[in-house]
Amino acid sequence: MNTTMAIQKMKRTVAVVLMLLTLGFAIEPIRSSVSASPAAAAAVQRRVRRRRHRSFWRKHRDKLTVAGTGLGGAAIGGLAGGKKGALIGAGVGAGSGALYTYKLRKRRRRY
Repeated sequence: MNTTMAIQKMKRTVAVVLMLLTLGFAIEPIRSSVSASPAAAAAVQRRVRRRRHRSFWRKHRDKLTVAGTGLGGAAIGGLAGGKKGALIGAGVGAGSGALYTYKLRKRRRRY
């Protein structure tokens, strides 16, 4: 009895940690999409446009979003249903991440 309760408690803890990590990774795209104040936007428009080096996140944002949602889905599916659940969860997670990334997310440039 004690080992099954310990395993259930461990699974619950791992699930909570994975959900918190998923939320933590979701905060970065949300924070980067928040637009600046109007005064700051006007100051940016007055500057001379110069090409800057893009960060790793900006270069690979789409791929990282799909991979992260697939990994999260696999982890949650693995906790719920073992190997078969992990495969199903990875497919559902990657599919939903791709749907969001390539179809639903706004792609307007903000200057």
